[in-house]
Amino acid sequence: MMLTIIFPVLNERLRLEKGVTRTVEYLSRINFDDYEIIIVDNGSEDETPQIANRLCETYKAVHYERINVRGVGAAFRRGVKVSHGEIVGYMDIDLSTNIKHLGEAIHIFKTMPEIEYINGSRFARNSDTKGRKWYRKITSQGLLILLKRFLGMQSTDAICGFTFVRRAQAISLIKGCSKDNGWFYMIEFLLRAEKRGVRILDYPVEWQEDYNTTVKVFKTICNYLVQIARLYREFYIRKNI
Repeated sequence: MMLTIIFPVLNERLRLEKGVTRTVEYLSRINFDDYEIIIVDNGSEDETPQIANRLCETYKAVHYERINVRGVGAAFRRGVKVSHGEIVGYMDIDLSTNIKHLGEAIHIFKTMPEIEYINGSRFARNSDTKGRKWYRKITSQGLLILLKRFLGMQSTDAICGFTFVRRAQAISLIKGCSKDNGWFYMIEFLLRAEKRGVRILDYPVEWQEDYNTTVKVFKTICNYLVQIARLYREFYIRKNI
């Protein structure tokens, strides 16, 4: 079973090398070598490309893709398109989600063929979240309330930064999703999977806040509200899933 790990990055010169190196070392430690890491750079203006190319020279399993559109959604779609793994997914380069969950995900997909999608959750009953700023807790919980109230979301977290899917299912979901390029794309991806009856494992994780995040909270919230309204119209008025 081959695994594809996608790292969407934008101006990540401070975290890219550490994130990739830790991932490679962890996979070596658990004796798993059937994988590829795809760094998808969505418009970096710092030294990210140079660092990524150096990592490609150091590790044969690491590949670098550059796209001219910014956003995690665009990066994820590109990563899936060029992937070769039977399982494909993405992690945040800061590895806020404990790296041990990567090994657990590999084991689950190997031993539980009925599972098609693993959705990391910071808010599941057994999750352990540290360092979360109060205002980000409020915005995250507020987003969950809106998603559950208006879009019927069943999962306990919308976008933890740890998502893995069987590749065939990922390709099918991408075909049914919008072309939104931002963070909300991954939420839409999850919601459409739920609506289709994809067998999703809502997975509790250990998660540590990264205070150097590049996410612009207010701009992101405004975009989320627009996108929720769009999906509400699509799901419940036009009934197109």
